[in-house]
Amino acid sequence: MSEEIDGFKINNFSLSSSSEVFSVVREVEKLIKSSNVIHISSYIHNTVLVQTLKKELSRLPSDIYITLMKHDDKVNTSLTMFSSNSVCDETATIDVVLNEMYLEYINKDEIANKCRTQLFGKFFTDQLTSLPNVYQLRKDMQVDDEYGLVLIKIDNFATINNFYGFVIGDYVIEEISKYLSKTITEYKIYRLSGAEFGFILDKKMSFYELKLYLNELYKKINSFFVMHQKSKIFVDFTMASSSSIDNEKIFSKVSMALNYAKQIGVPFWIYEDRMNFENDYERNIELSEIVREAVKESRIVPYFQAIIDNKTSKIVKYECLARLIDKDEKVLSPVLFIPIAKKIKIYNEITKQMIDKSFEAFKDSDMEFNINLSIEDIMSSEIFNFILEKVKNFKAASRVTFELLESESVEDFQRVERFITELKRYGAKVAIDDFGSGYSNFSYLIQIKAQYIKIDGSLIKDIDVDKSALLVVETIVSFAKKLGIKTVAEFVHSSVVMDKVKELGIDYSQGFYIDKPSINNSKRELDYIIS
Repeated sequence: MSEEIDGFKINNFSLSSSSEVFSVVREVEKLIKSSNVIHISSYIHNTVLVQTLKKELSRLPSDIYITLMKHDDKVNTSLTMFSSNSVCDETATIDVVLNEMYLEYINKDEIANKCRTQLFGKFFTDQLTSLPNVYQLRKDMQVDDEYGLVLIKIDNFATINNFYGFVIGDYVIEEISKYLSKTITEYKIYRLSGAEFGFILDKKMSFYELKLYLNELYKKINSFFVMHQKSKIFVDFTMASSSSIDNEKIFSKVSMALNYAKQIGVPFWIYEDRMNFENDYERNIELSEIVREAVKESRIVPYFQAIIDNKTSKIVKYECLARLIDKDEKVLSPVLFIPIAKKIKIYNEITKQMIDKSFEAFKDSDMEFNINLSIEDIMSSEIFNFILEKVKNFKAASRVTFELLESESVEDFQRVERFITELKRYGAKVAIDDFGSGYSNFSYLIQIKAQYIKIDGSLIKDIDVDKSALLVVETIVSFAKKLGIKTVAEFVHSSVVMDKVKELGIDYSQGFYIDKPSINNSKRELDYIIS
């Protein structure tokens, strides 16, 4: 077979009957000098007739391939065939029962160029909305340096998709693309991702010019909604731009501003050169690597902070606090690495390492110890089962207390209740951590049936100077005593606060005045006397 492939194209026909199929087959036999037909591409939308055509052509002494393509009513139906040999008559005309067809000689380079053009167009076009896509945006941004960029994000698109389904989600995207194109007529709209659009400003704007422009634009688009079965689907937008002096990394700058706007819940944000977004992102990337390595090398360790009985001033238990030891043996606080661990989805591994090492640290001791858990831990089936298995196999489960952070984000309260019931069944205890930190639900406290309440440090640290804080703490202590729940004061940082805590009748205390977190969990008494 020759490597050079020529072809011919039969245009302007539509198969509507079996007789037409046979007519085409007869004419194909006449047109092809050799029997080496290697490919037939059909735009025929009647699949039954196509299969008949395929069956008939297969009787020819050659290999036949038919590819079904999507039919478009706006384009003439066409049948394209390729042969390893030239067509007998480049000007031949084929007559079919209901339609006239003509034969057009096509060079393989012409076909290749046409395909290349079509593919090139698809590469730079969003297939759902027919808007130019992110690749076209980046290409257009290279034309000139004197431009600005605006990004628009649909905040609630995931909710729309989950509630209404992907079909309606696609419909909403199409309607939004039309609306933005009609509203922002002076600029070309691009669809950049599932829920993100953008456009290029034809000039640079100052911070105040951008602020005015985005403010007016937000007013125009903020009330947009899509109708679905007599219901209104409202769409929430967040926008961002940049007033940076140069356009180096402008896309990433505006993207960072967009993420920041969403994070703090404002309609739009404008990137300025004085901001440290890049430094923050670089630090997060660096921290991500540090956290990954620390988890892999088991360098998440518990530090221990003593909790004393306020009546005896004796150490009665320790709280196990997570710390990360980096390669330089520097100790990192959980404030730095826990949020990163959650983002890169290795938080579960940190929880497991902390539980393993805390249990190991106290296995041969008679001292009680506390371990912190988040709602995410309880909602995770992996951690849920891991903890219950650990408690089940621990000889003295009654010495461990799990501190649960008080939160309004508890969606599956029954799961929390089941978890606590299982813990108590094996003898473990439960404490509500940071109680009074802004979301104090006393009914939640009753339902949980915790043995301890840890009063939030933001209240305790100012208890000697803030009358409102004192009143809240008094209320919590009184309520807890009536329910038979023990109380713990956090953030006890001075002798004055310590005296006030004792005066209120709080059972236990914890804080830097008493003991700083350390690797040591063997102390039974404090290094000094607290009177």
